[in-house]
Amino acid sequence: MSNVMSPNAGAAPLLAVFTDFDGTLVELAETPDAVDVSSELTDRLDRVINDFDHAFAVLTGREIVDIDRFLSPLQVAVAGAHGAQRRRADGTIEAMDEDVSATAEAIAAALEPLVEANPALILEPKDGSVALHFRQAPELEGVCHLAMQEALLDHPHFTLVPGKMVLEARAVGLDKGAALRAFMQEEPFAGRTPIFIGDDRTDEDAFRAAQELGGVGIKLGAGETAARLRIADVASVHALLRGLGDMAQSGHVPEPLLTDTAH
Repeated sequence: MSNVMSPNAGAAPLLAVFTDFDGTLVELAETPDAVDVSSELTDRLDRVINDFDHAFAVLTGREIVDIDRFLSPLQVAVAGAHGAQRRRADGTIEAMDEDVSATAEAIAAALEPLVEANPALILEPKDGSVALHFRQAPELEGVCHLAMQEALLDHPHFTLVPGKMVLEARAVGLDKGAALRAFMQEEPFAGRTPIFIGDDRTDEDAFRAAQELGGVGIKLGAGETAARLRIADVASVHALLRGLGDMAQSGHVPEPLLTDTAH
């Protein structure tokens, strides 16, 4: 694989940095509440926010309130529930579509009997989407898939999106790519070159959006992807954020951390 960043690559562009949360900023855990967020990470993100003049946002399947709980005392720009929720860099929050919220509630209610019968499954209702986790019961993946498909039969405006040991139902047209595009139309993101870092199939829309806007998608780990660059693991993401911050301050591209997914 060929290195695509080098310290002699020239002047650094003005960047807007977007990242996923689970599996990218933090390691995946057995349950959504079990992730570990170190003080070093919050300190690093605080510096990134300042290094990029607040042009930093988290694009996640989690709700905004969850991100605030994990990253406290930081309050970052966030697209939550795969874009069904969005808090701008200035702190204002887009109003939730009431129909989307009501549909998510109906889908969650349809899945509750399955989860009650299988306690190893975790149902995560969100304000605008629904996640069904089977990490603790991988043998139930097929059952979960069928149940989710049945729950969506009466809701054609929602779609099923597989992730890492999770299935998510979300509204058609609400995804991380659409959220990234919305951020890029606003200050302080407008006019910058977007970078999006993610690890899962739900991140593919954002990889494509960043690249269509002249930036780059960075895929963490193995797997087929639309992202043009690849990075090894969560620790490497943290190192990359540190390097990007140094780049923003010095105006020079950091030491190579990434590889071209085409090789």
